[in-house]
Amino acid sequence: MSTQPARPASFDKLGGLSYLNPAAPEPWSSFVEQIERVRPYLGSLERWIETLKHPKRTLIVDVPIERDDGTVAHYEGYRVQHSLSRGPGKGGVRFHPDVTLNEVMALAGWMTIKNAAVGLPFGGAKGGIRVDPASVSKGELQRITRRYTSEIGVIIGPNKDIPAPDVGTNAMTMAVMMDTYSMNRGGTATGVVTGKPIALGGSLGRQEATGRGVFITAREAGRSIGLPIEGARVVVQGFGNVGGIAARLFHEAGARVIAVADHTATLVNEGGIDVPAALAHTAANGGLAGFAGAAAIDIEDFWQLGCEFLVPAALEGQITPQRAERIRARVVVEGANGPTTPAADDVLRARNVLVVPDVIANAGGVTVSYFEWVQDFSSFFWSEEEINERLERIMINAFNAIAHVATEKQVPLRTAAFIIACSRVLEARAERGLYP
Repeated sequence: MSTQPARPASFDKLGGLSYLNPAAPEPWSSFVEQIERVRPYLGSLERWIETLKHPKRTLIVDVPIERDDGTVAHYEGYRVQHSLSRGPGKGGVRFHPDVTLNEVMALAGWMTIKNAAVGLPFGGAKGGIRVDPASVSKGELQRITRRYTSEIGVIIGPNKDIPAPDVGTNAMTMAVMMDTYSMNRGGTATGVVTGKPIALGGSLGRQEATGRGVFITAREAGRSIGLPIEGARVVVQGFGNVGGIAARLFHEAGARVIAVADHTATLVNEGGIDVPAALAHTAANGGLAGFAGAAAIDIEDFWQLGCEFLVPAALEGQITPQRAERIRARVVVEGANGPTTPAADDVLRARNVLVVPDVIANAGGVTVSYFEWVQDFSSFFWSEEEINERLERIMINAFNAIAHVATEKQVPLRTAAFIIACSRVLEARAERGLYP
């Protein structure tokens, strides 16, 4: 008879990983559940499915710096490489005060799925530091970035793991990371990060790529159900590099963006928001608060606005089962990573709301990051027109392949994307075998 104490149910939801807190299983537990939902479709590859519940490498680092006032501050940093079976790790670095290891693991897992679903030769990785960029000076933020890069330098590299921008980071963050890595290696290595400034080997079209991918997949999803973009009502949560660009592209295509939200305000104008004016206001003021072209509403009212397209482009876990019951959109296009919980997915499906999952909807960013990585290796750069054409072709082909599987197997688009991605990752794992 076993003398081991009973394990809480949430422990199994974590994939049996002892270093995560069973009392706070999200968002990693959502990723594990999404993996479990494709188990019946994997055939002989099911033998390897536990691989996807165990990140290959998890690094936690201390990031100490001297602050401007002479005191020493310590920040907690992470880099997780979920899978390297199909190529080097690829994924962003997030600077946010609420970043946790659990969150970074889930984001790394979703990057594995995203890269495989689109067909990019990468595994999945993600990084983060528990810091509010607005709470430190520019010099302090640069020192934090340099120390973090030095600490994770043992596992990143152009052929090992390639970071990129995410929440709270940008092209200048990547410039500092590239410079730090290069100085430590004794030679310039532009391919160690993507999302860099153009002058340092960045790619044209990269800044708009994620938002552009959201728009492309929304358009294709609309076409699949006979719902045109022109004249459609659009609601966007998150008005930064993803949501803001997507909103602008919807606006330019003739849609009516009736509501937008960010961390400063939630605004609605049923007649249509002047998106270029809202973007200009946000750039000048650091947020939507104070924009005169729309009325403020409560965030909970935001979720029940009648619309054709709802784009959650903020953080994960935003669409809960309770919110899913009130959503009145025909199509949800996930600009953020993991914005919809599995339970909410079930509610939306029961209510016949089409969900375009994050692993395809926001894959435009990593696709153009792939272009940047290739261009850095070859020192040959494409025009923005060529970049956008290549992005459009890859996104449309990937969406159509996922939609075909969804129809063939009568499953949601998310499950179809995971079937394709997990099969590709696990086939690579099976072919490589176990070492030693």
